[in-house]
Amino acid sequence: MIIGMTYDLKSDWALSPDDPHDANAEFDKPRTVERIIEALEKGGHTVKKIGNVRNLLTQMDHLDVDIVFNICEGKQGRNRESQVPLLLEMRGIPFIGADALSLGMTLDKVIAKKMFISEGIPTPRFFVARDHDDLKALNDIGFPLIVKTRHEGSSKGISSNSRVTDYESLKRQVHLIHTRYRQSALVEEFIRGTEYTVPVLGNDEPQAMPVVQVSIGGNTELGDDFYTYERVSAGGVRYVCPAKISPELTKKMQELAVRAYQCVECRDVGRVDFRVDEKGNPYVLEINPLPTLDPDESFNIFPKVIGSNYDEILNKIVNFALERYGLIDKKYMEQSTAELPR
Repeated sequence: MIIGMTYDLKSDWALSPDDPHDANAEFDKPRTVERIIEALEKGGHTVKKIGNVRNLLTQMDHLDVDIVFNICEGKQGRNRESQVPLLLEMRGIPFIGADALSLGMTLDKVIAKKMFISEGIPTPRFFVARDHDDLKALNDIGFPLIVKTRHEGSSKGISSNSRVTDYESLKRQVHLIHTRYRQSALVEEFIRGTEYTVPVLGNDEPQAMPVVQVSIGGNTELGDDFYTYERVSAGGVRYVCPAKISPELTKKMQELAVRAYQCVECRDVGRVDFRVDEKGNPYVLEINPLPTLDPDESFNIFPKVIGSNYDEILNKIVNFALERYGLIDKKYMEQSTAELPR
């Protein structure tokens, strides 16, 4: 196949004085894009670089590709991840991954949490706060809380100050999200415990992959600790796979990951993030239909546990999309996914 590739590079974003320091956190490094291309070429495909949504717009009339591998984050707004899929859908061009609706629902964490709640999927209690709110909603939850951006990823807006234990700290963080990131804040109950991520692959019968445990500063028993942008940037976050947990907790998180994936109608690939409290209860924090494919992250870690590798997993993702569009037959798909765990 000829595969077009849409992506945003960190160098595409020229930071202005008004931008937060982590404004380009979700964009990819050139080596990530090159590594994906290398994997697809090993699968026998030809890859055509397209780049960001502005480049796509200029090339729409002469793309000449069979399918698009989309990892574009978009630049601004809660619909930014939907921009590339919507353009491709309008032109009838096949693409890999979630459609515009799923991407919009999941980038806005509040909408995603409402979806989880409607399906009985456990997620931390929360409320939405704007800068002028009196924050009385906290009385229904109580401290400690964690204050997040409503529609960002890659821990944008999350620092060591995001966990708050008093009213003044809460107001400070909500004000920061409102003024610096220009959006309302998602305020969640803070789950003291451990953190995990579960990749999910497939469509009609999506499969949860091995559970990956988050380690911060060499410690997996996080307690009050959590994932922040600064720690990720400094290389303080590591991943352990398979996670050192019971088979029962593994099964429970994998089942919840698939339910969350189906709840928001992900396609081909996704990743579900969890916190597990000190009593062993898992809570879905969010689902990402555009998970990072950085070779230092989970998609280059879990394949080794199932006897596969990064290249094979990326080509399986491509095949899931090709089968969904009827571009390869079901028999071929059954052979290519036979070794994935069920």
